Amino acid sequence: MDYLKQPVIFKIKKVLRYITLFGFARTLMKMKGQLHLKKRFETLPNKSKNLSDKQFVGLIGSGNFAYTTIAYFLRKNLGRVIGGCMDTDIHRAASLSQEYNIPMYTTNVNELLDNDKIKMLYIASYHSSHAEYAIEALNRDKHVYIEKPHIVNDDQLKRLVEAMSNSKGKVFLGFNRPTSRFGALMQDCFNNEDGPGMYNWFVGGHDLEPDHWYHNDGEGGRIMGNVCHWTDHILRLVPEENAYPIKITPTRFDTPDVNIAVTYTFNDGTIASITFAAKGHTFEGVKERFVGYKGNCLITMDDFKTMTVEVINRKKLYKNFYRDHGHESSIVSAVKNVISNEPQNKNKNITYIWNTGMLVLKTKQALDENKIINIHSFEKEFDFRKEVNK
Repeated sequence: MDYLKQPVIFKIKKVLRYITLFGFARTLMKMKGQLHLKKRFETLPNKSKNLSDKQFVGLIGSGNFAYTTIAYFLRKNLGRVIGGCMDTDIHRAASLSQEYNIPMYTTNVNELLDNDKIKMLYIASYHSSHAEYAIEALNRDKHVYIEKPHIVNDDQLKRLVEAMSNSKGKVFLGFNRPTSRFGALMQDCFNNEDGPGMYNWFVGGHDLEPDHWYHNDGEGGRIMGNVCHWTDHILRLVPEENAYPIKITPTRFDTPDVNIAVTYTFNDGTIASITFAAKGHTFEGVKERFVGYKGNCLITMDDFKTMTVEVINRKKLYKNFYRDHGHESSIVSAVKNVISNEPQNKNKNITYIWNTGMLVLKTKQALDENKIINIHSFEKEFDFRKEVNK
């Protein structure tokens, strides 16, 4: 939906509602993001390749998410750490550069990849390009933060983990929900319980126009573009040693990637389901409801705004003042990790990146082919035995 074309009363209601959900500053940036996408310069602003030592971050992709979320939270928490931004649309790159005082902007990704001062890249371009840019950056030993999805096909997943094994660069993924306040609390509560769990996500998403780029060949559709958030979160709720093999059971009618349901049966008896619907336009953005039950712990959560935790006779309601999907903690923690030079277990990270990638790829296949699929863990699914440094 193009919000700029809506009636004035709609726009006013939208702004007021978003202030209650995200606060004034974040709502203002979301409003500016709508203008950013349409901005055109008669004369492009000045740019420079003179980056300070602090400006070691590059941003690939200068669309709405990069403008309103990645750059916003980096500046808010760390100041001017972004030294360069890139987009295939020079006006979007220039607009983001102007808003955040970024010295270099370009349509040529090699200007970021080949710049020795750029040590870390945030990748928020079209989905099919995420892995390709990440591999190029890793081949230059740069650190990368890959927005979801990190891959769109099996070949990209294989080449990504191969690049990781040979690179000194660290890899971070943009699956933000588990890093949110409620995501972390949910994980802690279930970790204190024994036995298998029962987990259910109901997600109400946006209906997309038929010509939206998500539908383009090679971009992965709604499963790779949206559902990957919840396949990743569910995988993280099940201890890795108990998870595999996993049976994926699809339920669909005439579309393979929207208005669907998927059930996952894990090796330890855990059963999880995701229902993803996009019947129209939701006024407050994506709507989510989670219900989970493990041991004596029952959790219900709505839109990362309220969460109730019940353990036998104890019941506690948690509230976020503003909706928190974990974007801020996920985006900022990656840069802080690089700044402080914290170690990253490469073997463990490769296994995680493979497993979460394969789960969403096989989910897409199960829905595309409308058949049950069983998958195994990294070690059995892909014989990848190169020595890697921890």
